Amino acid sequence: MSSPVNGTASSASSTTLSSATPLLEVSGLTKHFPIYGGFPIKRKVGAVQAVDGLDLRVAEGESLGLVGESGCGKSTTGRLITRLLEPTGGTISYRGRDITHASRRQLAPVRSEIQMIFQDPYSSLNPRQTVGSIIKSPMEVNGIEPDGGREKRVRELLELVGLNPEHYNRFPHEFSGGQRQRIGVARALTLNPKLIVADEPVSALDVSIQAQVVNLLQELRKELGIAFVFIAHDLAVVRHFSERVAVMYLGRIVEIADRADLYENPRHPYTRALLSAVPEATADDAPARERIRLAGDVPSPISPPSGCRFRTRCWKATDTCAAQAPPLVRAEGNSAGHLTACHYPETARLPVDG
Repeated sequence: MSSPVNGTASSASSTTLSSATPLLEVSGLTKHFPIYGGFPIKRKVGAVQAVDGLDLRVAEGESLGLVGESGCGKSTTGRLITRLLEPTGGTISYRGRDITHASRRQLAPVRSEIQMIFQDPYSSLNPRQTVGSIIKSPMEVNGIEPDGGREKRVRELLELVGLNPEHYNRFPHEFSGGQRQRIGVARALTLNPKLIVADEPVSALDVSIQAQVVNLLQELRKELGIAFVFIAHDLAVVRHFSERVAVMYLGRIVEIADRADLYENPRHPYTRALLSAVPEATADDAPARERIRLAGDVPSPISPPSGCRFRTRCWKATDTCAAQAPPLVRAEGNSAGHLTACHYPETARLPVDG
């Protein structure tokens, strides 16, 4: 086996985007949920390391996909970015302003610009309120009175997301799953946000409806210039929606790159294994695509492996992987902005002549 790749000295913060101040910048973000035990006095006996040292940047109007297995920390990351959860460590900067531990009053001007679309379109809507009240509530909380009144604005939003404005007085249970998610989208758009964190917005919907909601979000992003952090485990959906993709494993980003580069030239073994599992329609006489079957289960985030967290399931692991955690850097052969956290990245794709 070849020696570990010594990546270029560039870090995630210096290679993923230009030197211009990004809309959102996350550095060393950490979230540990404490575990208490003992009797009669409970004391901290451990912690669930849900997110552990995460770095990423999002430019204005950009769509960043965040993918990985269930339990890898994607949804926790989304809630940290929107400050629905308090970070254990690291920093979150929005438009150059540190909001990591900002108070409720300090966050007030930022709240309207960072919104979230939740996974379950039913549990995220108050069943006792009408659609009009649900979408109108952000304006009431922030004391916003748009031209023509709040009801007019709500009806405009309903029409924008493909719903009938006459459904203003209906309740959430009177809508289908796809329609309820559109209501959630309309609520997120109420305050004209600059960044939306979409936490698996289509995973709870029928396959036939998923494409409609994803296309709606795509159109809104292009029309309104909204940046998205799109969290999902469906790699096909992420490829359709996101311009850049970050792959998470056990609380850390293991690879991040432009969409085409990551899907066509994955360098991290875990990314390659994920992509090999994506269903693909092929002709009967086409050669079978290699399937990578990972051994074992995902380790517990309470006691993750030392060094590289993927090493317990990786076919390339050595003693180096157990002793040193690989940094997220540009490996030899990677394009600019393609960062990989692996001592032994997969062979780079060779350029095609002609």
